[in-house]
Amino acid sequence: QVQLVESGGGLVQAGGSLRLSCAASGRTFSSYAMGWFRQAPGKEREFVAAISWSGGSTYYADSVKGRFTISRDNAKNTVYLQMNSRKPEDTAVYYCAVTKAPLSAQAPGAYDYWGQGTQVTVSS
Repeated sequence: QVQLVESGGGLVQAGGSLRLSCAASGRTFSSYAMGWFRQAPGKEREFVAAISWSGGSTYYADSVKGRFTISRDNAKNTVYLQMNSRKPEDTAVYYCAVTKAPLSAQAPGAYDYWGQGTQVTVSS
């Protein structure tokens, strides 16, 4: 079992930056790849980014490539999502999750454990 707690959400103006954190506890954190997803009102949960267990490989959705950066600190059992150049369409609840599937697996069903989510709102 892995417990995940997201933090860092809030209100930001378009073009601004925000960093989300996801603290993990429970089973060995470093053996899992980590991912971020988001879900806007009335829409399905969508993949945002993923990072390998070592942090050496990352994978991004086309919609955030070049604007968002995923990273992790295994010593702190924490994964981060740095979000720059925010757009109103980035408004959503952001979730972190863990998986042992390949980084290219973007379906939510490929992930095993989930956090409760943190709200991010981008104003225009």
